Amino acid sequence: MDDALKKKLTILADAAKYDASCASSGAPKRKAEAGGLGSTTGAGICHAYTPDGRCVSLLKILLTNYCLFDCAYCVNRRSSNVRRARFSVDEVVTLTVEFYKRNYIEGLFLSSGIIRSPDHTMEQLIRVAKTLRQRHGFRGYIHLKTIPEASPWLIEQAGLYADRLSINLELPTEASLERLAPEKDGAAIQTAMGQMGERILQAKEEKRRFAPAGQSTQVIVGADASTDESLIRTSARLYDHYGLKRIYYSAFSPIPDAASILPSKSPPLQREHRLYQADWLMRYYEFSPDDVAGATESGMLALDVDPKLAWALRNRDKFPVDVNKADREMLLRVPGLGVRAVDKIVAARRHATLRLDDVARLTSGLKRARPFLIAADYAPVRLTDRLDLRARLAEPPRQLSLF
Repeated sequence: MDDALKKKLTILADAAKYDASCASSGAPKRKAEAGGLGSTTGAGICHAYTPDGRCVSLLKILLTNYCLFDCAYCVNRRSSNVRRARFSVDEVVTLTVEFYKRNYIEGLFLSSGIIRSPDHTMEQLIRVAKTLRQRHGFRGYIHLKTIPEASPWLIEQAGLYADRLSINLELPTEASLERLAPEKDGAAIQTAMGQMGERILQAKEEKRRFAPAGQSTQVIVGADASTDESLIRTSARLYDHYGLKRIYYSAFSPIPDAASILPSKSPPLQREHRLYQADWLMRYYEFSPDDVAGATESGMLALDVDPKLAWALRNRDKFPVDVNKADREMLLRVPGLGVRAVDKIVAARRHATLRLDDVARLTSGLKRARPFLIAADYAPVRLTDRLDLRARLAEPPRQLSLF
């Protein structure tokens, strides 16, 4: 790699680190044909560890960090005083192929600032994916960050070559978007999401290829005054209306020469973590947005306890529940019991009456679950009434890192 290309890679890989939405869950398994290269494993990508211990990753870069827009929260905004660089289509293709051959990556996540026009930018992103697929027979994972203002025909083309498409919502309310990114149109973003969702659903029904890993989006946390409750309710609506694969929550990070309307420091990273946990409660634990809202205090999720425990502490009258009799929905609400543990409990109790030791073998979260459940040989004595129960179960404070 020559020095000029290495310099571009340094700038544009660093510029891409603020985009969190780069996992590859949902991509179909496939292998390269003769003369091609690459494969997808169905495992998550982006410096993640799979269940069998493998570390898999992707090349995560911007095509360019030049941008016509001047969004206040973005380090690559038009008025930002940062080093700029721009890859050619062939340079991105070469980097992807060469890094794959050296076993550095298993896929590509490609985004970009807006150059010339949304359509021109989208055309460049598509050319990268199309060249990799058609010229090099690349069968690895490709995620393209699409431009909502681009023409629908270009979005249609992008879905033919990418495994996943995404459009960043950026901020949870139209008012915040108008204040911090007045050149962006929240209605246009959600219209593009809707059109993309319809295409993905239609392609599945017709059994043809179009972004088989679905679409995702990203919301910035802490750049405006939105509460956690409003973020969760916005997320629930997006999941319901547009069939998103998942929503990513990205803690706002102060940027150089920031506008005075922005916060001077990042929100606690534990807040981002709690939002992900609340998101999972809706997606996998059958919690409604109202349930999650019921776990907040003045609209904010607690930092010392997870949302599920916070909900249980606010609804102590519903506990303890009997692991041998309670329905699956109620077992999912017991702190310390995950989805797999609950399914194992439901399966095991068909053949035997479960004792506390049996539950311990089915979950690693028994310590947190004990005050909230009953087993054949165990019943807590008014543990849920203890005034110090929250303190006993709260997580010890820990330092999280953004990057």
